[in-house]
Amino acid sequence: MSATQITSDGALLLRALRELTPSRELLTEVGELFADAGHDVALVGGPVRDAFLGRTSTDLDFTTSATPDQIERTLGGWADTTWDVGRAFGTIGARRAGATLEFTTYRADAYDGQTRKPVVAFGESLEEDLVRRDFRVNAMALRLPDLTFVDPHGGLEDLAHRRLRTPHRPEVSFSDDPLRMMRAARFTAQLGFVPDDDVREAMTDMAQRLRIVSAERVRDELVKLMLSTDPRAGLEVLVSTGLADEVLPELPALQLEVDEHHRHKDVYEHSLTVLQQAIDLEDAPGAEDEDAVPGPDLVLRLAALLHDIGKPATRRFEPGGGVSFHHHEVVGAKMTRARLRALRFDKETVKAVTRLVELHLRFHGYGTGEWSDSAVRRYVTDAGPLLGRLHKLTRSDCTTRNRRKAARLAASYDHLEQRISRLREEEELAAVRPELDGHQIGEVLGIRPGPELGRAYQHLLSVRLDQGLLGEDGARAELLRWWAEQERSSG
Repeated sequence: MSATQITSDGALLLRALRELTPSRELLTEVGELFADAGHDVALVGGPVRDAFLGRTSTDLDFTTSATPDQIERTLGGWADTTWDVGRAFGTIGARRAGATLEFTTYRADAYDGQTRKPVVAFGESLEEDLVRRDFRVNAMALRLPDLTFVDPHGGLEDLAHRRLRTPHRPEVSFSDDPLRMMRAARFTAQLGFVPDDDVREAMTDMAQRLRIVSAERVRDELVKLMLSTDPRAGLEVLVSTGLADEVLPELPALQLEVDEHHRHKDVYEHSLTVLQQAIDLEDAPGAEDEDAVPGPDLVLRLAALLHDIGKPATRRFEPGGGVSFHHHEVVGAKMTRARLRALRFDKETVKAVTRLVELHLRFHGYGTGEWSDSAVRRYVTDAGPLLGRLHKLTRSDCTTRNRRKAARLAASYDHLEQRISRLREEEELAAVRPELDGHQIGEVLGIRPGPELGRAYQHLLSVRLDQGLLGEDGARAELLRWWAEQERSSG
């Protein structure tokens, strides 16, 4: 939508109404339901903005003069179910005919400057509610049931210009809820909007105020940014305003000074490029290949962004003019684990991203393909269910402008993947385990479950990885040979 289209508000409104047509009957019902109960109600925020953008919103957000108790009474008998989203914040959720709806009492949020949770005060009118919204493009509404368009702050104009301005002065808006500064970066990544100069200036001046926001809220906003269309653009806003210093300080720390001889890459730019290349390699949703990574994939994207965060701590200038980053993958894995835990990510995400950072250099030992089948088995086994992501992370980590080098690396990884496929067909690599289970090992050696049986199991697993399939008889013979050696050495 171009800025010149702004003069045809009627045409734009018709476009928005067309986008909302599938929900038109539902919106009318909601409006009449609340009007009959003596309450005002309006569709507000994201669904209205997205309708003008030609985007479909899966959830519908409403603001109303009704209190939470009145909302529940009004919806009773009409909604299939209702639930308490956050009564203290005035929000009640509902479901009707497969649609998810949220109703929030007119309100104004503010932080007291000390606590991490907003202080809530309920408002008296739609206009009062709209002025507390984060950005003007989200401060538009449709009054129901007649679908009257309400835009007191010029949100439609900002939408046409793809810019972000706040209804209040930015300092007031961001003081009310500092997370809105991160949301500006997310809308840059998600919708291609650009923060206005005074918004960006306020974000820079007030970045430290983000510290009063809970880690969980910061994490959720970061996740939305990372899963958006263009996370790089949003991350660049976070870094340039100083917000990243509060949220993800390891990212701006990658902006190492590059010496005049360019003895190493700009690690920050490299990491953003790797992220974009990893996104480009994501598979289409629903892909069913064994190693498919349907996008958007949070684990892959976080690993791509963080894979080199150990470099600043490990950088060494070597004699002769070289630069090294020895063991940066190990250091980076520890740093990744610490940062994701601080942001309250779930254990599985922390474990997966950390493991990918730890493994991201493993392929570079492959060279020209001299790995043994044993080494290939270990590569697959160590990656486990992360193998598909490791494939994409490793490929995206090549950002050299030397076409010959890039082609050589790609060919080497093609060769490795071909060997993995061959070994999978021969040996079912996805389920590599000893050819004797714990019960069988106990019977062969005449021992009970315990540390000795565990060591015997690990020995057979190592043999399986090194030598491939031996058959049950061969595994028994190897087990007995090993056991006799253990007894001689202990005697």
